[in-house]
Amino acid sequence: MRSVCSKPVLLAPLLFLFLAPCVSAQAARRGKHEGHGQTVWNYDGGVLFETDGSLPNGVCFRIYGIMNSGEFFDGLKRIDTENGTQFRRSTETVTKFPDSVTVAFTIHDQLCPLGMQQVGTRKYMTQKMTDDLRLSLYWKHGVDLKPVKDAKEIASHVDRIQPYAASLAAELPARYEWSFEFVVPSAGVSLMDSLAFVFRTPDGHIAARVAARL
Repeated sequence: MRSVCSKPVLLAPLLFLFLAPCVSAQAARRGKHEGHGQTVWNYDGGVLFETDGSLPNGVCFRIYGIMNSGEFFDGLKRIDTENGTQFRRSTETVTKFPDSVTVAFTIHDQLCPLGMQQVGTRKYMTQKMTDDLRLSLYWKHGVDLKPVKDAKEIASHVDRIQPYAASLAAELPARYEWSFEFVVPSAGVSLMDSLAFVFRTPDGHIAARVAARL
């Protein structure tokens, strides 16, 4: 996979071994509460994101991950009222991201939705397909996209997905999950902005897009 700042560069498969259990745990803790004319979102543990994508060759895949930064998101709440939006931690008003955030995500193939599924043998995500993906990172404000500069890959890993029927593992096609972790500069970025991910094939086709949004 290729990753970027202002233009795509090659990306190795990335390591974030605790991502899957971490996402599940954070999903359980993060919540939306409504009442007294306001809606409150809690961001304890970070900001989750998830989307599905597809390649022109008929392979479909899922991306899921988390954006975090030390203890920055612990106790952070978004409060929406008829007068606007505020981010608060206890009695403190927070308006900006910290100097940097860590984003981690995994990619694995999945069955395509009905209507997209091609007739014939199912195709699976391969290392080459993952390597060929170009990832662009942007800070998104409204409809404006500002390319991220100096994002840094800090770890990489790929794991084989074990089938439920372990006794048939030798007879089934090998499936893998690719994990990615980056440090992204975020000093001075408004909490009203979101970190957008755009995955493209070598010919520029958009295979998937998603945003980590507060």
